[in-house]
Amino acid sequence: MPRAVINGYSMHYTDHGKGIAIVFIHPPVLTSLNFQYQIQGLSVDFRTIAFDIRGHGRSEPSGKEITYPLIVEDIRQLMDQLNIERAFICGYSTGGSVVLEFLLTYPDWALGGIVISGMSEASNKGLRNKISLGRIFSKIGAVGTIALSVAWAQANTKLSLLRLLFNDAKQGNAKNAEQYYQYSLNYNCTSNLENIHHPVLLVYGETDKQFHPYAKLLHQRLPKNELFFIKNTKHQIPTKASDKLNELIRQFIHRCGQ
Repeated sequence: MPRAVINGYSMHYTDHGKGIAIVFIHPPVLTSLNFQYQIQGLSVDFRTIAFDIRGHGRSEPSGKEITYPLIVEDIRQLMDQLNIERAFICGYSTGGSVVLEFLLTYPDWALGGIVISGMSEASNKGLRNKISLGRIFSKIGAVGTIALSVAWAQANTKLSLLRLLFNDAKQGNAKNAEQYYQYSLNYNCTSNLENIHHPVLLVYGETDKQFHPYAKLLHQRLPKNELFFIKNTKHQIPTKASDKLNELIRQFIHRCGQ
């Protein structure tokens, strides 16, 4: 499997296809494997890059605290090593917040953003409780418990997918996962959304009611965005509505003139 030394640590990543690049960002404990259907479906037309964040999956644990700015810098350095001048940055759940941070920090390296079930802040009680619970379980070293829970949520009865996601996620470093959860709990870039001038695709599940306020907020605040709700779908869009998501991404990139 491809590896790169980024900011002093060994990063696991995948790189498939040719053409316009899309970089995928996963949430805590999950790994790049959560985007396997996007990589399979989109690498026919685009160059797809997915990586395991520090201390997640097959990437080396990090001595540095996991923060969004650190993840963003790792992405930029990976792009530099892979000779990618600009890319569409795509993130799922809290990975969507990292997309926003990347667009604010390195606008010249981005062609646009793709936010899947994401947010600019964790403001409602239900989401904060969920993130806090992940942080607590990570703090006591129960990454395997979280891994089983998140893998099951993504895969349900697809046992082969469940096994793959679980086996990858349970390798995560508990301290790094806790740090990722903690930063996600405190992050807030809502006041800076007006400074993002890239086109941004917003994709949410029609039945993921907890995240609809975030969809509305981003739709109202981002200067240039498109908002789509996928019918009969909850939060886990990359694995449970992959065909529809892939088509939305494909059409969005073409509308951006790429």
